[in-house]
Order: sequence, then C-alpha cells, then structure tokens
Amino acid sequence: MQVTEEVALEHGLTKNEYAAIKSILNRTPTLTELGIFSVMWSEHCSYKHSRPLLATLPVEGERVLQGPGENAGAVDIGEGLALVFKIESHNHPSAVEPFEGAATGVGGILRDIFTMGARPIALLDSLSFGELDNPRTRYLLKGVVNGISHYGNCVGVPTVGGELQTMNKYKGNPLVNAMCVGFARHEEIISARASGPGNPVYYFGNPTGRDGIHGATFASEELGEDKEEKRPSVQVGDPFTEKLIMEASLELIASGCLVSIQDMGAAGLTCSASEMAEKGGLGITIDLDKVPQRAKNMTSYEIMLSESQERMLAVCQAGKEDVLHRILKKWELEPCKIGYLTDDKLFRVNHKSQEVACIPVHDVAEGAPVCEVSAEKPAYVQTMPTYNEGVSLESWQDALQRLVAHPHFASKRWIYEQYDYMVQTNTVVRPGQDAALLRLKDSDKAVSVTTDTNGYYCYLDPEKGGKIVVAQAARNCVAAGAQPLAVTNCLNFGNPENPEIYWQFQEVIKGMRQACQILETPVTGGNVSLYNETRSAEGKVEAIYPTPVIGMVGLLENVARYMTAFFKKENDGIYLVGKPSENLGGSQYLKILNGEERGPCPEIDLQEERKTQQFILRAIRKELFSSVHDVSEGGIMIALLESLLWSGKEWGALLQPDCSVKNRTAFLFSEIQSSFLVSVGRDKEKDFLEQADQAQVPVVYLGKVTEKPAICWEDDILHLAEMRSLYEKALENTVAQ
Repeated sequence: MQVTEEVALEHGLTKNEYAAIKSILNRTPTLTELGIFSVMWSEHCSYKHSRPLLATLPVEGERVLQGPGENAGAVDIGEGLALVFKIESHNHPSAVEPFEGAATGVGGILRDIFTMGARPIALLDSLSFGELDNPRTRYLLKGVVNGISHYGNCVGVPTVGGELQTMNKYKGNPLVNAMCVGFARHEEIISARASGPGNPVYYFGNPTGRDGIHGATFASEELGEDKEEKRPSVQVGDPFTEKLIMEASLELIASGCLVSIQDMGAAGLTCSASEMAEKGGLGITIDLDKVPQRAKNMTSYEIMLSESQERMLAVCQAGKEDVLHRILKKWELEPCKIGYLTDDKLFRVNHKSQEVACIPVHDVAEGAPVCEVSAEKPAYVQTMPTYNEGVSLESWQDALQRLVAHPHFASKRWIYEQYDYMVQTNTVVRPGQDAALLRLKDSDKAVSVTTDTNGYYCYLDPEKGGKIVVAQAARNCVAAGAQPLAVTNCLNFGNPENPEIYWQFQEVIKGMRQACQILETPVTGGNVSLYNETRSAEGKVEAIYPTPVIGMVGLLENVARYMTAFFKKENDGIYLVGKPSENLGGSQYLKILNGEERGPCPEIDLQEERKTQQFILRAIRKELFSSVHDVSEGGIMIALLESLLWSGKEWGALLQPDCSVKNRTAFLFSEIQSSFLVSVGRDKEKDFLEQADQAQVPVVYLGKVTEKPAICWEDDILHLAEMRSLYEKALENTVAQ
C-alpha cells in the first residue's frame, strides 16, 4: 500500500502529525513505519492531551521507591519490602467483547506487576455500567464479571475488592478498570530500562497472531454504531500461559540474568521494544523472521502492531543466555532471540532480509506532539438545579427500601462470590468491606487496598469531585486501620478535543492534586483512558461522566489491630464522627429516586478530612472502636444499614440523635464528607469522647446497637428481615432478568 496523507488520517493521525513524521524521517514513511507511529502517537500510548496535566500531580514522597514512568509504582513498607501496584483500563474492548476484554485487562495488569519483579498477591476492579434494566447492559456486566473471575481464578491471584456503579451515562461505554498489587524485596525490583549495546533481546510467551491489531488506536477513539466490527481489535487471553510466564519471569529476574523486561501490552512489540530502548538512551534492532507466529503470511505491519496476549520482551545480559534458556525451558517456554541493543538510538526492524522500519527511538517513543486544547466551562454547571428547588422528600423508610433495591446500593455479593478471593491465604478482610486487607506472611504487618470513584460528583463539580474521590479512597483505608500511603489512578473521560470535556479533565486533576498533597498520598503511576463516548446512528455523541478511579494502598503496622465496618455488640453507642448535614445536593437519593441531576456537590474541607482521618487511626490503635465505617454515597443511612447487615448477625439500631434534625430523610441521606460511622463499647465511650474533644473533631451521638433486627427512630420503625433479603438479592435478581 502506498502511504499518503489520506492513509495516515485513516490511521488516526492528524495532518500535522503526518507532516511531523515525514520531517523526522526526511521522507515518506513505509506502511510499517506509519503503523508504528500511529499506535505510539495514539492517545493511549502517548498521553498527548494529558501529559501537561499529569505533570502537575505530586509524585514524590518519603516511601515512594518508584514513581510514574515504569510498568508500575512501588512504595516502601518496611523490613526491606516494597508494595508494587498499578491500575489500568480495558474499556473499549470490554464494550465490544466483554469476556475477553475484561480477561485480557486482568492479564495485562498482572504483567505490569511481575515485570517489576513483584509477585502479584491481589486484584481489584472498578466497574461502571449503565442501568441494568437494559438487556445489552446486563449481557456486558455478566461477561465482564465472568472474564475477570476466569482469568484471576485460573492464574491463582485473588480478586479481593472493587466497586460497581450503575448510571446511564455509561450505557454505551462501560468502564472496566483493573488494579493489581504485589510484593517484592527492594533489591528484586527491576526496570524496563534497557542497557548495554550488544545485549541480546529475547521474546518468550505465546506466538504472535492477528488479534488486537491497532488495539491502542481503537482505545483512542469514540465508540460508534459499528463497534461490533471492532472485534478484531480485541485480544484473546490465555491465563494458563500467563501463569507459566509469571513464574518464569520472576525466576529470571531473581537469577540476575536480565537487564530489563517488559510485557507486550498496548501496541505490542512496537511499544515494548521502542520504550525499553528509549528509556536507556539506546537503539534496538529487531528481526521479525525470528518472531514466533501463529498465523501464516503475516506482514511486518501486522507483526509489529499485533496485541496478542501473554508475550514478553526481555534484554538478557550477554554471556548469561544459557541461564535464560534453562529457566524458560523449565517453564515450557521457548526462548527466541529476536534482536539486540545498539548505540545508534535507532529503532530498526528487518523482515525477509529487508529493513522495513528505521526510526529515531526517541521520536517514536516520546516524540508525539503535545496537543494544546482550550478549556471551556460547560453551561450545565451554571444552570444545574439545586436539591431544594421543588423537591418533595419521602419517608426515610420508603427511600431506603427503594435505594437498597437498586443495583448501585445492593450487595455486590453476586459479583465477588464468583472470584476466588482466598487463594494465596493472605486475605484478612474479604470483599464487601471498606477496603481489602492482606497480611504480609512472616510479619505483623498488613496492607489495605481499595478502588474508589464517583463520576457523578465529578460531573457536578469536577474540582470538588476530584478531591472527594481521593479522600474517599483514603477514608476506606483508614476505616480498615491502615495509614494511606500512595495512589495509582485511572482517568476515564470523553473526547479531550472537546473544550468542555478538557475543562472537566483539568478541574478533576486540580482537585486530585490538592487532595493528594494534603493527605500525603503521592501518585506513583496509572493510566489515562480518553474518548469514552458513544456516537449513535443519528450522530449524537454521549460522553461518560468524568470518572477518575483511585487505587489506594495503605499500611497497617499490626494486623491484629485491623478494623471492620459491622456492628459487634449490643448496647454499643453509634456515633457519627464528622459534621451532619441536611443538604441532599449531589446525592444518590435525588438521582435514583427522583431521576434528576441536582447539585450542589457535597462540600469537603481537606484539612478537616486529614484531621478526622488521623483521629480515627489513633483511636483504632488505642482499640476504642468496635467498628468503623466511612460515610459516603447514601449518607448515614446506607452506612448504618451496611454496618447492621455485613456481620450476618441480626442486629438493629435505636436512633436517638443528640443534634437538631429538621427533616429525618435529609439528615439520613445527605452525603456528608470527612465522616465515619463508628460503634463504641460503653466502657470506652468516655475515653473516646475525650480524645475527640482533644483532637477538635466533631462527634454526634446517633443511638445504640440493639438485638432487635429493626431500625427504630421513635415511632418510625423499619424491620430488617425483608431489607436483608432485598439487599442481598437485588443485584443478582436484576442481572438474571
């Protein structure tokens, strides 16, 4: 095929980008070179719209061992151990082929962890879907959950936590974000940075096929009515080969025979080869005739752009090839020497005795032009109605029954019971709590892990929403008794070329930056997923809510002091640590029950947030609480219900708030921030209240735990037997329709 400007545009490049490529090469690119540039300069690989904004996030901290720029981030957790973690998206593939899209997303994030030299110990997911009254949405959700469980269960890594939000903004473009965490000793961490001209480059894993070609480009465009035709861009996963690759990679790294290693993820061989060389300031030469291929007559273009799964690229230390061969053979993997490092800083690709690509490494790996976009505040922000404009409130009992029947608030047991969350036997706190907790074997320590998002808040007020989503993740770690350490993020937005979308993006980043700075949780890496929107046959474009997903890790020095959210003793006092409110702006009460988007977004004071979190941590360490649960979506009422139901025992609550309440429904469903619902034994209440007073943290007495399975507030009574059944089965019954 002759390369022309028209062909370049079909590859997703702009006219200016094509002109820049010709200037770099001082000639017209070959088709293979054009394909290489098109994937490496796609938004998915180059971050050309987001780089300037991402550069403003705090990335340094006392415990940070590895920040952005490598396969995953890493933090010091003491005793010479590092916690390695990363989150990434697989949104577009999951919208087209949900099982394989989700499964390969899990496979990719696992490889990001073990290529750092860390053994994966846990997976989490963050899922955003449309309302489940739609048959297509139910099909997508079932396929995604099945794909996640299949891959994680087969490879032997537990899926220990996650979240599901269901709102129609995600109907055409669901979000599937996967997080993985692993342990490594400091000295075992390895880089993807290549070094040593002349060192051999090895390929091992599955052979290359035609699946996934232009997957990175596919991830950098909106979904249209033709999305079913994009199935060739979706890869096929093989978790059994992944297990072999994981064990072989970890043994190779431990042996000391490798200089660097990277998986062939987005953009496949193109990305891994060019990025490894560029990070080391070197060049690389690849011979495609030596690349294992499972399809006949593959072109150089297809081989370079294929995103076939479970493939690794490694640079071996010259003279230690026999060690690499021995280890790979042990794990039934074929070592394939496909190239070598050079000192000319060129990316050379040979095929059938011809050079089909010769590109400066830096230009292809890091040279994508940064796109400057003007930001424009959307009109809806100024015209958003507020909660008290013509809204009548129903009784709190009726409201709770309706909310619990909605998949957004119903138990997620149907999802996490499909996952093996106990394999490896590190899981202390199982899915369904505020944060998962994983023990460090042969140590008193444990780590907390959580994923959190709230696209609705970020839609109403992006800056405030960005603050809240970071604070919420930290609050979940704190509720488990762990000190928040650091963040990985997956930033899911619509088309950044739209000034209103770009405004949402920059404002969310601004809010995240402030929260990460004040809460001292630096960002160690992550992923940006843009162009999450759907174009209908009529040409109407529907973007998702601006949806940052925060993956946060925390450290608990003594695992014996971990905390859970459910009530444990009769007559324990129930307290709100934080300031109550009757402002329903931005609440799911209004959104789900009234079907309206109404502001304002809940208020948050980050200094108050920090002070409250630190008080809760100190009180947990002093063993003042029986339970701790953060207050978030659904307000006090949902937090109270979860604290009653999550133990499995028939607890109830007698509510007798010692504060002024004008409207019970507004009081119970206001989504207040910087707040926790705690239960305190009668013998510890005095100490708790004194400690709170000294810390200048507001506390409100709400009532006490009872053995009568009902929530009672004077004459208002809600029996919990029916509520439990509704809560446990609502999601499962909805999906089964």
